[in-house]
Amino acid sequence: MATESFGFQAEISQLLDLIINTFYSNKEIFLRELISNCSDAIDKIRYASLTDPSALETGTDLYIRITPDTENKVLSIRDTGVGMTKADLVNNLGTIAKSGTKGFMEALSSGADISMIGQFGVGFYSAYLVAERVQVISKHNDDEQYIWESAAGGTFTITPDTVNPPLGRGTEIRLYLKEDQMEYIEEKKIKDIVKKHSEFISYPIQLAVTKEVEKVGRVEDDEEEVKEEKEESKIEEVEDDEDKPKEKKTKKIKEKETTNEELNKTKPIWTRNPQEITAEEYGAFYKSLTNDWEEHLAVKHFSVEGQLEFKAILYIPKRAPFDLFETKKKRNNIKLYVRRVFIMDDCEDLIPEYLNFVKGIVDSEDLPLNISRETLQQNKILKVIRKNIVKKCMDLFTEIAEDKDNFNKFYESFGKNLKLGIHEDAQNRSKLAEFLRFFSTKSLEEQTSLKVLDYITRMPEIQKSIYYLTGESLGAVRDSPFLEVLKKKGFEVLLLVDPIDEYAVTQLKEFEGKKLICVSKEGLELEETEDEKKVREEEAAQFNDLCQTIKEALGDKVEKVVVSNRITDSPCVLVTGQFGWSSNMERIMKAQALRDSSMSSYMASKKTLELNPHNAIVKELKRKVAEDKADKSVRDLTFLLFETALLTSGFSLDDPTSFAKRINRMISLGLDVDDEEEELAPAESSTSAPPPLEAVSTSAMEEID
Repeated sequence: MATESFGFQAEISQLLDLIINTFYSNKEIFLRELISNCSDAIDKIRYASLTDPSALETGTDLYIRITPDTENKVLSIRDTGVGMTKADLVNNLGTIAKSGTKGFMEALSSGADISMIGQFGVGFYSAYLVAERVQVISKHNDDEQYIWESAAGGTFTITPDTVNPPLGRGTEIRLYLKEDQMEYIEEKKIKDIVKKHSEFISYPIQLAVTKEVEKVGRVEDDEEEVKEEKEESKIEEVEDDEDKPKEKKTKKIKEKETTNEELNKTKPIWTRNPQEITAEEYGAFYKSLTNDWEEHLAVKHFSVEGQLEFKAILYIPKRAPFDLFETKKKRNNIKLYVRRVFIMDDCEDLIPEYLNFVKGIVDSEDLPLNISRETLQQNKILKVIRKNIVKKCMDLFTEIAEDKDNFNKFYESFGKNLKLGIHEDAQNRSKLAEFLRFFSTKSLEEQTSLKVLDYITRMPEIQKSIYYLTGESLGAVRDSPFLEVLKKKGFEVLLLVDPIDEYAVTQLKEFEGKKLICVSKEGLELEETEDEKKVREEEAAQFNDLCQTIKEALGDKVEKVVVSNRITDSPCVLVTGQFGWSSNMERIMKAQALRDSSMSSYMASKKTLELNPHNAIVKELKRKVAEDKADKSVRDLTFLLFETALLTSGFSLDDPTSFAKRINRMISLGLDVDDEEEELAPAESSTSAPPPLEAVSTSAMEEID
């Protein structure tokens, strides 16, 4: 058969023009791409041999061999993979455009790096970065051996191969290098590139190394003794070559000897014994896996054997990426291999969403090699792998927690993930709770844990529950009125100031048998003696009239008004229902840009106003109500107290202007500025706010003030 000529598909021609006529500094990636293609070809023959063992009869050795030919300026890359038929050569190398061709050219024009070429499926054409002409010699089990050749001038030729030695099976790519690219034929350069880019390829990458060796021929018997004394080392070399024909004359011969040196003797690191791997090797593997510039924080290397076999390496980075919670981002943190063959890097079922910061690889011995993404979803083996990975992550967190400084770094970066895990992962909730850290009334400078060594150890004997308060910031909750009685009793209260704490703590409910109780919700049952209980019941009866009067004044702004057992200094606080939103949760939900307003109507709790019977203001109000229930100053003061309670309890004011006017009026009274009071009065009469303070109440206001 004669040589046939074909034209490149238009987009491939454009791509070749771009590669040839543009200057790229990172040209070494061509070797990485070609080696990856060779590895893929060997993968294919390996797959085929699983169902048809006869496919390997044409060559059982699976390897990739690089042969530099300095005399002819040719670099050859040979593999014993599946090879290509004539039709494959025509279609794959020129006439059918890959879907990525156009995408890659667009990426290049918008500033992408040439090294991305492999991601678009057109890695073969990177050969033209260094070569002016490329030959592809290929032999497939189902076809003859052919030569594909092109100088990228818009056409390529295919010829039956009658000149080269038979390959048996596989492909050899010959790159006729450009004059200014001769460095890629140097042994050291090739070794450096392979180590940098292709160290973890599963198949041996061999480099044909040519060395000049000095050999000595066999000598006659009477001369042999003399030679033994003078050139003992050379005699040893002679003895190694016993199979060589004997020569009668003594002669030094310089010969070129070619040996195949394996460049990637380092196994994929996960297949090695963890005890033999150094911290530097783990670090190097982490950086090659993640492209992170920093060292990792912690690593877990383990294998699972028995009914299920797999090996894995899990890494915790030192810092969280800026797009950690970006929902549209493609996840590629855990790479899945099957018997050292890469399958995919975005398998969502391998690890839960809240552990999306964990990087690593999983190499399974049990998953089928030809598994598709669809069947992978339903595979039971994958569920077992997932369970083991989560368990090992928990062990890894425990190891990090042993070093306080390391754990502080970890918690600062990934604390939100742990809290998200408490919200999502019921099975590991109690384990994750051990890693939580919060500020508390007894630990304002440093976060404390719930564990036995911290919060639970400090609990007084009388305390039966774990108390917490949520809020916007540490400053906002540190001196909250809700903490007054608890501080007095010596009970520690956790201060939860991260918005995600609200979600996590509602799911946690209890820790080590102790209930978590929110001190800003109703139903707070503090441990008290019988005498204390009796006194509280008497106070409730005494203040019943005041509670009713205040409830009538406030109307449906509060559900009820009661005497409080949680405050000692403040006149009053607003508490929310036990099963509704807290004031902090209400604030968070209001801030949601896409919130469902209908939810607010039934989740926003009815508020209960709790009065402090020992506060001077409340006592004075009780006296005024006893004298005259219709006292207008009581009504105005009630609104003032209610609005200040809204603020101190973490709510926002519905009508801040009205509140400001009331405060201004109070200042005017304190300064005895009557003119301003008169000017403000008509303006307020048109609003729905309560009636203004009358002159008669001035003395009372001053008294209370």
